[in-house]
Amino acid sequence: MTCDVVILGAGPYGLAAGSHLRAIKGLDVRVFGDPMWFWKSQMPAGMLLRSSWEASHLSDPNKAFTLDAYRLQNGNHMASPISLEKFVDYGLWFQQRALPDLDRRKIRSIQLGAGGFRLSLEDGEEFQSKRVVIAAGIHAFAWRPPVFSMLPSSLVSHTSEHPDLSRFAGKRIAVIGGGQSALESAALLHEAGADVEVIIRAPQLKWLGWKHRIQSLGPISKIFYSWTDVGPAGISRIVSSPDLLKRLPRELQTRLRKRSIRPAGASWLPARLAKVPLTTGRSVVSAAQLGESLRLKLDDGSERSVDHLLLGTGYRVDVTRYDFLAADIVAGLRQSDGFPDLGPGFESSVPGLHFLGAPAGWSYGPLMYFVSGTKYAATTLSRHISGKFCS
Repeated sequence: MTCDVVILGAGPYGLAAGSHLRAIKGLDVRVFGDPMWFWKSQMPAGMLLRSSWEASHLSDPNKAFTLDAYRLQNGNHMASPISLEKFVDYGLWFQQRALPDLDRRKIRSIQLGAGGFRLSLEDGEEFQSKRVVIAAGIHAFAWRPPVFSMLPSSLVSHTSEHPDLSRFAGKRIAVIGGGQSALESAALLHEAGADVEVIIRAPQLKWLGWKHRIQSLGPISKIFYSWTDVGPAGISRIVSSPDLLKRLPRELQTRLRKRSIRPAGASWLPARLAKVPLTTGRSVVSAAQLGESLRLKLDDGSERSVDHLLLGTGYRVDVTRYDFLAADIVAGLRQSDGFPDLGPGFESSVPGLHFLGAPAGWSYGPLMYFVSGTKYAATTLSRHISGKFCS
């Protein structure tokens, strides 16, 4: 069996890309994955999306499957911030309408083959595809600092590993990190009855409050902020347009990317963390198991004894950690600090292999880390592949 394009992944980027590519007449497209898997299986219940309503739509070519259409059809009373449960349900609703024949089987391996790629599925089926689009998300990139590498998962885990934080009720929990994932997890843990402390390396926390103050100015606020809801005032307008961003010097692109995704918490979190100790300007220098608990030593010499350590340490892109990519593909990938170096249409140095989402962040900027980036990514990808296919 052969096809023109295979999409690996059925999260926001895979679903958006699939819906756009399916609109190209005569193009044989197959999409594989468990729809919204990471969101429904690896994110904590009770979570709220940090992105605004306008920045949380999944993109389809006819703009028929927006959040507004979902809310209208389902009679849901939704508002911003959007709950995780509603967003997952929206994603599944999108998939059922845009890609009803999505294949839920897992792709085990992708290898170079005659005229493209050879793919193997979990049930042993193999087939060929001229092009492959990787939209596999960030789960493989969860960052675990070396100081905790030898400790068991029963004592140390990443925030992406817990769909239900209520299991820690009554436990002493330390959370490391000053970003949204760490701070919201701490709030949920506290609300579930855990004894929580957040340890933050930065000297002070950053909260995302200025955007709402500037938006209160009305239409003039659009000068400072793009609807994509990525980046601080002014920078937001630049990073919302990857075509513009790519014209800037590489050093400046990197600075703007890091500035736009630096750790910060949503403006609705401080009230929920009012009774949670927030220790800033400190880092853990050692951790040792003591029976069923963990002894942490901080860089100021102080110590903590906890039942569990939760790492809100984010993600570090490294496409070699995608275990489905064969060695011959990895060897042909031109990379920069773990990111694939992508050309027009998100195409890598391996002809016919495309990457969407966070792995595209080095080449296309911080917009690719967020749901609002699905519009640019899907339209750019489909335009590129349509040009190749039609030519």
